[in-house]
Amino acid sequence: MTTVKTDLLIIGAGPVGLFTVFEAGLLKMRCHLMDVLPHVGGQLIEIYPKKPIYDIPGCPMILAIDLVNNLRKQIEPFKPTFTLGERADRIEQNSDGTFTITGHKGTRIEAKVIVIAGGLGCFEPRKPPIPEIERFEGKGVDYFVKQPEDYKGQRIVIAGGGDSALDWTIELADIAQSVTLIHRRTSFRGAPDSVDKVLKLVGDKKVNLITNAEVVELEGKIKLEATIVEHNAEKMRLEADCFLPLFGLTPKLGPIADWGLAVDKTAIHVNPLDYSTTVKGIYAVGDINTYPGKLKLILCGFHETTLMCQSAFHHIYPNQKLSFKYTTVTGIEGFEEKSVKDLQLG
Repeated sequence: MTTVKTDLLIIGAGPVGLFTVFEAGLLKMRCHLMDVLPHVGGQLIEIYPKKPIYDIPGCPMILAIDLVNNLRKQIEPFKPTFTLGERADRIEQNSDGTFTITGHKGTRIEAKVIVIAGGLGCFEPRKPPIPEIERFEGKGVDYFVKQPEDYKGQRIVIAGGGDSALDWTIELADIAQSVTLIHRRTSFRGAPDSVDKVLKLVGDKKVNLITNAEVVELEGKIKLEATIVEHNAEKMRLEADCFLPLFGLTPKLGPIADWGLAVDKTAIHVNPLDYSTTVKGIYAVGDINTYPGKLKLILCGFHETTLMCQSAFHHIYPNQKLSFKYTTVTGIEGFEEKSVKDLQLG
């Protein structure tokens, strides 16, 4: 049985989990990351690696896969270790306050602090109640867009009114032969800027928009050939090569829900001062946590993990005072060369 010893065990190797390594590394804390996915990057890589992201400071636009690659490069100096393709299953708190986590494949990890950065946790797409939709999965029905180039020249029908549906309508408009967006209402849940962009594409006749409508049937012998759309109590047939029902994800905490933490449905309650949970030594950052005013944005997760690492340091070294230093002054090498003692005052 493999046993790993570390300062911080980070459960979740998505963007927030990766950035945690950087912030912890500045404080000379060793990190090990564990993720049920076989690769780092979390949902960004698993669901939409080529999706453009617009709200990362200093990056007017960056693809999800590029953000992950940049984060991996950023944390290289701190030499994190990984257990991928394994779910964190059981937790034990030892007599000295440390934790032992056992993965579902038997890996044991001993950590002084646990950081849960699991995004939405375990997730699956919300599927619309369309008869025989499973028969077309992988044959014209996709719940995620991984490679936009795969849709070049295709007739695409997208259903949904949130950010994902709007973003992919915008992205695929210049790639596909045609894009039709179907939404059950006339108002959208997505970002106002994205709504404006979609409406402009509609005005430029690059996108077809049908509101107060929904896809109710799919047609095709071997693969998808058409969607049947119900609009104003009437049905219309739209020929289609691909149907993208983008209604979001159904999140599940998985085994973490049984770890004795305060949980609200699929989110973990934290103290917004340092993102600590109700169990001392366990923190939760990113989309998996909840507190008053919570926003589920990557940049908010970056902020949360920055403050969390300061608290984690004091948890591990309760008698030491930390001197805050700017990387603009020391550089990363400056932090690497210093010991924990050098980072103290008094």
